[in-house]
Amino acid sequence: MNDIHLVVPVTRGRREDIMLNLNRDVVVVGAGPSGLTAARELKKSGLTVAVLEARDRVGGRTWTDTVDGAMLEIGGQWVSPDQTALLELLAELNLETYPRYRDGESIYIGADGSPVRYTGDTFPVDPDTAVEMDRLVTLLDGLAAEIGPTEPWAHPKARELDTISFHHWLRQNSANEEACNNIGLFIAGGMLTKPAHAFSALQAVLMAASAGSFTHLTDEDFILDRRVVGGMQQVSLLQAQELGDDVVLDSPVRTINWEPDADGGHRVTVVSDRATVNARFVIMAVPPNLYSRVSFNPPLPRRQHQMHQHQSLGLVIKVHAVYSTPFWRDKGLSGTGFGADALVQEVYDNTNHADPRGTLVGFVSDEKADAMFELSPEERRKAILESIAGYLGDEALTPEVYYESDWGSEEWTRGAYASSYDLGGLHRYGKDQHAPVGPIYWSSSDLAAEGYQHVDGAIRMGRLTAARIAEVAKVPVAAAGK
Repeated sequence: MNDIHLVVPVTRGRREDIMLNLNRDVVVVGAGPSGLTAARELKKSGLTVAVLEARDRVGGRTWTDTVDGAMLEIGGQWVSPDQTALLELLAELNLETYPRYRDGESIYIGADGSPVRYTGDTFPVDPDTAVEMDRLVTLLDGLAAEIGPTEPWAHPKARELDTISFHHWLRQNSANEEACNNIGLFIAGGMLTKPAHAFSALQAVLMAASAGSFTHLTDEDFILDRRVVGGMQQVSLLQAQELGDDVVLDSPVRTINWEPDADGGHRVTVVSDRATVNARFVIMAVPPNLYSRVSFNPPLPRRQHQMHQHQSLGLVIKVHAVYSTPFWRDKGLSGTGFGADALVQEVYDNTNHADPRGTLVGFVSDEKADAMFELSPEERRKAILESIAGYLGDEALTPEVYYESDWGSEEWTRGAYASSYDLGGLHRYGKDQHAPVGPIYWSSSDLAAEGYQHVDGAIRMGRLTAARIAEVAKVPVAAAGK
């Protein structure tokens, strides 16, 4: 499967290389799915582009790598049926998908720590807890349908829902602690990778609405439906191949200078470690927590400075464990497990297409991840594998390959999976998160409506941003502003 690394037709090198001087219509900062989609769409519209990427690879928060002989999805990987933008692009790039293995029984670990086998999409909890979980899901589905993903900050209930934490909203609506923890798992640990007390109920509703409903988030057979044969990073690798030398790697952007020009547009100069690009427009296709890594001249306005300080990424350890065979299948297990109180709150069969070996993926989120990083690597591995073994048996203790994806320590990401607002931030700042500043536009999955924090959302934002710039670029700027 190493052929995925052969498709890297981009300009790369060390800082001592000759500085490139480029003239383009648009410069894109960040070569993840959003930035590359935007660049590709802009080229289709007849505009010239340059994509500057800080890393030595394309893909952003998607990264398919080979570790100790095993192909692993270090970053984002799943495709769900509602992610139509991603599915369209996969078809366009001639990439195939395959279903996640899900045959057999799943495992639920409740508050008492005992594993219970079950089938279907309902946890095997006591009747009172089941009723409360259903009631909370119904409430969240109703709010998601009512408020929607596009402008949650504009809804009459926005302030009310944005000034209470999701943790406290759940307990305001149910006295059943196990039900609250289970429902909280799907958005807190499972999606935003922050404790439920650290973000608002409105942020939770947006997460649900972006996937179509909260019910979709609780259905792993929907939200984690399929994977890409050969890995999700190919979405970026193949788009970069089309762009060729317009993509420059190892090139962190340091400064963006801009000023009005005589024609009512802007002159932009973007300075990175390996290139200086003169352009008319800039797309910041990186998560909001990285905007401050760039010096803007003139500085961004006050509203932007304040907004960006209220957006942050969560923390999760994505654990990969590869075995000689998928041993859990012989036990009649699907490899799927959930436990809100367990160290590893989620575990899934993540076996690669046509691979005789078995791969499990598990997730350790937020405060539990904090605790794990206080341990030595050996102690952390032992604790995590013991937690996975609690679901699937002692065979899980001895994988042939073990790897932890730690995006929190990655220089050009600093967290996972995407940014969200702190308490009260979404209704306060959300309406301005897409607003361009002069020639500077913003594009990432962190800012998406449908597909928020997924590759699908990154692609949607890339297309949207490209269309906005193409529309302005093809008419006199003075007229476009009217």
